Amino acid sequence: LASEAATQSGSEGIVGLDEPKKMTREDWRKKKELEEQRKLGNAPAEVDEEGKDINPHIPQYISSVPWYIDPSKRPTLKHQRPQQERQKQFSAIGEWYKRGVQEKSVTTKFRKGACENCGAFTHKKKDCMERPRKVGAKFTGTGIAPDEHSQVTLALDYDGKRDRWNGYDPEDHQRIVEEYAKVDLAKRTLKAHRLQDELASGKLMDQTEREHNSEDEDEDKYADDIDMPGQNFDSKRRITVRNLRIREDIAKYLRNLDPNSAYYDPKTRAMRENPYSNTGMNPDEVGYAGDNFVRYSGDTITMAQTQLFAWEAYEKGSEVHLQADPTKLELLHQSYKVKKEDFKEKQKEGILEKYGGQEHLDAPPRELLLAQTEDYVEYSRHGAVIKGLDKAVARSKYEEDVLINNHTCIWGSYWRDGCWGYKCCHSMVKQSYCTGDAGIKTAVSRFVLCTKVLLDTHDRSGYVTYFFVSSFFPFPPVDQLSLSAEDKRLRQVEMMMQLDERKRPYNSLQEVKEPTEAEMEAFRMKRSRPDDPMASFLGQ
Repeated sequence: LASEAATQSGSEGIVGLDEPKKMTREDWRKKKELEEQRKLGNAPAEVDEEGKDINPHIPQYISSVPWYIDPSKRPTLKHQRPQQERQKQFSAIGEWYKRGVQEKSVTTKFRKGACENCGAFTHKKKDCMERPRKVGAKFTGTGIAPDEHSQVTLALDYDGKRDRWNGYDPEDHQRIVEEYAKVDLAKRTLKAHRLQDELASGKLMDQTEREHNSEDEDEDKYADDIDMPGQNFDSKRRITVRNLRIREDIAKYLRNLDPNSAYYDPKTRAMRENPYSNTGMNPDEVGYAGDNFVRYSGDTITMAQTQLFAWEAYEKGSEVHLQADPTKLELLHQSYKVKKEDFKEKQKEGILEKYGGQEHLDAPPRELLLAQTEDYVEYSRHGAVIKGLDKAVARSKYEEDVLINNHTCIWGSYWRDGCWGYKCCHSMVKQSYCTGDAGIKTAVSRFVLCTKVLLDTHDRSGYVTYFFVSSFFPFPPVDQLSLSAEDKRLRQVEMMMQLDERKRPYNSLQEVKEPTEAEMEAFRMKRSRPDDPMASFLGQ
């Protein structure tokens, strides 16, 4: 009988724990079709025991309860949500520490469980801080001490620990408002009594003067105590500060609503960067380009330096002020800068005179001395500059803008009749000295006289032309060797020009030797002019 009872009780204990019956193929197909329809949104989602929808995309092993736990339970996601019994409980927003001693009636009878020495109910005899009595309060029933002021234990969350207004009592501010209301009421009463006294005595002020005085009294309430170096205060002088902000101004944080634009500090109400920097607008065209732009533009830096000088001068005993005496301060600042520069120059000269070293100050830059700089330049494998500054390209291998022999213009600045010269004196001789305006007048007169003689002779030959021109222009003498050398050169050039370019010698048409004056004169005599009517007869 015992074994049968045990078997029966064991079978009753596992009631409902049987394995689920195997589904038929038709039921399995219907179940899969329903799941597909739920995933597509054509069928309503499955509901758990709390009435909340279950996402059809959640796997079955997460939403379904295993059959060996409780096969009767429906699919649910309750185990995925925070459990209320496991959540940490925090103090409410209205809970805070007690302030002040709680006023209660004094206990006159000893209470069971209280301190046997003093009679307080908040501690025991071994924790009592009072002097041990000869006969405790438990036996006398008199002189029972009040209970201690015990504070509550608060469990604050993350926001509660950082809330600056946590524990603030609005009644404190209400008491301040009531106090100011009483002061205002007393002022109005006093003003009404003063008007009655003036009316009774017949010394009633004008209406406009009374309104002006009332406005000044209102401004005095909002005046700030200004403490600025260099300002003398007088008890009889009235200081008022007005609000100069225009109500139509756009707030800084509303100029660009892009969250990646300039940062606005709500505590100091400052926006240092330009809010329109990412829009491509010019800072000079916008109405507001940031506090830094306003601070470091125009004469702001000069004004700041002048203000700093005024403060330093005031600390050293000078009675100057930027707003009170701007002209005096400006003159004093200018004289101070001049004296400072003179002092630095004298100090530098004294050091150089005592120790020397002027040659080190006149030395060329360090980059030119060591041919090294700290400028970063990155090159490619082919020698091209990738990052950094490109090398400066030399314009010419010859010296430029070199003035010699008192000339004010360089050689080649003047050209006439196929000849180069100096523009300052119209001289055609390269190493000649400058004669200025006199040389220009002489050259013009000689050219006019030479032209007149050539026209009178009616001679077209080059020799006669050369004869008359050489009589007025002192050309160097030409010998027969120079003329023959020029003929030889011309024949060589003509022969080279008839050859093919691929058969010409290397540098055959390039002359590296500087020609002499006689060779240059022979070249001028032998060259053919295209405008000469006798040029076609020169070769005959």
